[in-house]
Amino acid sequence: MSLFLLRATVMAVTVVATASCGGGFMGGPSDPEAVRDAAQRNNDAEYNMRAEQDDLPQVGKSRGGTVWDLFRNADDPNTTVEVNKYIWNASLDILNFLPVQTVDPFTGVIVTGYGVPPGGGRAYRATVYVQDPALDARSLKLSLQTRGGASVSRDTQRAVEDAILTRARQLRIRDSKL
Repeated sequence: MSLFLLRATVMAVTVVATASCGGGFMGGPSDPEAVRDAAQRNNDAEYNMRAEQDDLPQVGKSRGGTVWDLFRNADDPNTTVEVNKYIWNASLDILNFLPVQTVDPFTGVIVTGYGVPPGGGRAYRATVYVQDPALDARSLKLSLQTRGGASVSRDTQRAVEDAILTRARQLRIRDSKL
């Protein structure tokens, strides 16, 4: 029985000595805040690993901000698309004979269905992409197709682009006189 008592005493002393070293029970941290911090780091790491796979925002990348950061324009310019409102409105004005199928002002895309221009005999369809906030010809990308799916001649496409840009300039001049 003394051997059993000796082993139990040694075991108890070992457990108490290990716990008093700051390692906590079973080698974990004994401080509750350290336990919470470790759990939070583990959760953040697990979430970030999933976020990298699913293209979600990662946790802990922008800590330390203030409430005023909400009002600051800190968006990544590679993901934020700004659209020129004059080119956008001019595109809708000039191509008003085409039925609009899809409009997305945040990405600058207008997709229309087939329609016949006034005084014309062929049906056309257009896809407009306004990719820059500048009132510039480089901001406008236009694609026209006939009902058979063939591309329109370069002269016709250029004439429609010129009409859209001319109308955009007229809208800007009208707004500047207000």
